[in-house]
Amino acid sequence: MDYEGRHIKQPANAGTTSEKKISHHRNGIFLRGFTLVELLVVIAIIAILMAILMPALQRVKKQAREVACRSNMRQVGLIIYMYLQDNDFKMPNCYIHTAKSNKYYWDKLPSENDSYWGTAYEKEGFVKDRMLFGCPSFYTAAQVAGLDKLYNTPIKEFRDSAFGLNGFMDQQQTNAIRNQAEVIVVQEHVEPRIENGHRDMFFDFSSSKPALQHYTGGGRDDVYRAIFRHNIRRSDEFRTGGRANILWLDTHVSAIEESAIMDEHLGEVRWYDPLKKHEDRWDG
Repeated sequence: MDYEGRHIKQPANAGTTSEKKISHHRNGIFLRGFTLVELLVVIAIIAILMAILMPALQRVKKQAREVACRSNMRQVGLIIYMYLQDNDFKMPNCYIHTAKSNKYYWDKLPSENDSYWGTAYEKEGFVKDRMLFGCPSFYTAAQVAGLDKLYNTPIKEFRDSAFGLNGFMDQQQTNAIRNQAEVIVVQEHVEPRIENGHRDMFFDFSSSKPALQHYTGGGRDDVYRAIFRHNIRRSDEFRTGGRANILWLDTHVSAIEESAIMDEHLGEVRWYDPLKKHEDRWDG
């Protein structure tokens, strides 16, 4: 009987403990609950779907990081171009073969030790947001590689210093360079300058061999993997299957696959010092 005194017809098996599903009487409507087996089946299906979707979501997340890095690099290219326009198309002092401009500190002037190369453009007022010099993928790789131990610098200090400058562009007169689309200005790296003495990660200026040979067996596989930080598909020490982004002098950005570096010896001196201004330093 309801609250108005009317009789409500009940099912014949209502209230019995032998029913397959538990019935609840609410405002004249019978609601049946799920059994434990049904709930377990639903949970299992959700778990399977999550196992299928998670790898795809991770790939999408990594792709988004790569797009962000490439976008930042394009913006850096525009900053450099604006600087060149205001400075008679001459690159700033990149402090080649010195300790200067080879760390991650933005709070130092370009002329001071350990200043990041981007401070030269910040001083001129072209850098509005230092995050443009950062890369989400680099920050993740830096944490894994422990680069704070390599440079004795807190990771947060070089979070926004993910791109390496071509040190051989030191004070180069860029309007004298014809093939600007084939000259590297900046590339993704773990060091602020992409040359180290007489070599960089892609090319060895002293022996015309891929600089990779200098890193294999040298205990720097973690650093290597942080350079080819995008689309990593292999777990070998020096075989990531990944790629690195390059900013060319004409401000366009492209990606170079690791396999191209290793299999085709892609690096060439003309990519770094087309006017041969620092030819005497190619051998270190």
